[in-house]
Amino acid sequence: MNEFITRFAPSPTGLLHLGHAYSALVAYQAALEAGGRFILRIEDIDLTRCKPEFEKAIYDDLEWLGLDWEQPVRRQSDHFADYARLLDQLIEKNLVYRCFKTRKEVADEIARAPHLSPDGPEGPAYIGAPLPADEEKKLIDEGAPYAWRLSMNAARTNLGAQFEKLSFIEDHFGIREQVKATPEIFGDAVIARKDNGTSYHLASVHDDALQGVSHVIRGEDLYYAAHLHRLLQELLNLPAPLYRHHKLITDGQGKRLAKRDKAATLQALRQSGVKPGDIRQRLGV
Repeated sequence: MNEFITRFAPSPTGLLHLGHAYSALVAYQAALEAGGRFILRIEDIDLTRCKPEFEKAIYDDLEWLGLDWEQPVRRQSDHFADYARLLDQLIEKNLVYRCFKTRKEVADEIARAPHLSPDGPEGPAYIGAPLPADEEKKLIDEGAPYAWRLSMNAARTNLGAQFEKLSFIEDHFGIREQVKATPEIFGDAVIARKDNGTSYHLASVHDDALQGVSHVIRGEDLYYAAHLHRLLQELLNLPAPLYRHHKLITDGQGKRLAKRDKAATLQALRQSGVKPGDIRQRLGV
């Protein structure tokens, strides 16, 4: 993988803010400096929260910032069949199982036996197991909701000694660090649901491979996701990109910006008379 290809992959669940602008500009600038390619991808698998007006605003905001990108733009909601095929591979290898527990039931189970739950990026992580076939069939016939969980035990068995050797490269602007991947911190991660055939994790690793992404440049809040993504890449025989996790933009109190922070949205700033150059100077990009 010699060509430098990176991407900005927002979800249209709200308006872009200064944090998104920083991430997009950092990736765009990296592609320019490397003589590479910059891809825009719309990660809109959450059909409940993603809205067309927010997708349009993404294009408007990025164009206003002076960015351009390759066409056509891949919209994940147009490609659920791709992710279903990927899930089928994991099912055929017995690497995933249906989990019928609600979020509350999972939390209660973790609370009852916290020593069995590895510490993950969001607290104790769930470790489960598939139900007996007759119980599972009964719940399926009843139309019960479920999540597809990636079994860490099955993944470890499938990969053997390779599981402990998993690693990824963190590229600090040319200074490369090999990081041991510890996907077990996620427990049995949810990678799809009955009513939504994929997850961010599954769709992201598929599309990065499909689009030939060589460098995944994103916020440090997604650093731990690389550990799980590295496992999925190995299980699905997908190439592993290099990763570059940048700082997050915060407000005056040091709090990470969120889409609910209306004053920091690019749309609001633009309407108030702020210029793209002002944004770049403020962000130091």
